[in-house]
Amino acid sequence: MRKLTYCVAATIDGYIAAPDGSDPTSSGLMVPDADYLPSLLAEFPEIIPTHVHEALGIADAEHKHFDTVVEGRNSYELGLRAGISNAYAHLRHYVFSRTLKESPDPGVRLVATDPIEKIRELKAEAGKKIWLVGGAKLAAALRPEIDELIIKRYPVVAGAGIPLFDGEFAPQQYNLTNTQVFTSGIMHLTYTKR
Repeated sequence: MRKLTYCVAATIDGYIAAPDGSDPTSSGLMVPDADYLPSLLAEFPEIIPTHVHEALGIADAEHKHFDTVVEGRNSYELGLRAGISNAYAHLRHYVFSRTLKESPDPGVRLVATDPIEKIRELKAEAGKKIWLVGGAKLAAALRPEIDELIIKRYPVVAGAGIPLFDGEFAPQQYNLTNTQVFTSGIMHLTYTKR
């Protein structure tokens, strides 16, 4: 059975975006430093948006972890506002939304049904792991199905913003299974569900 991995950048205080939901990279909240970017490109090339693969020299990079990406409507609309209808054309791409009636891109599949049901269906298929890119509301809805968390923690305190999970109080235990620290202070923390 495939795993669902929530792989997301976050601040020290647990925010994935500014309060207005703007892109955390373009807003300056979380920008990869020179020591971090080569490692990210080598280890997780599939989480880099398709339109910059050529420029970053990873157009032919092997997908090491994921072959499918899922995201919520708000997360997806960050790309749409930038004129990108499918930021992850190199992956099977699902967007969960009850308000979008038609996909702006033939490579993006819309899901208006129960997120947990759809994720269980995807997990039962053959393939690599499923990447949950965001956002916070979808992450909260899918929390029972998240097998692994990869938090790319930036040495920034935001004070407010969009949290990792935007849902109800329901403590869940995870085991820390891997830590990678970069000289810039960015950390990759990998957790698996107990």
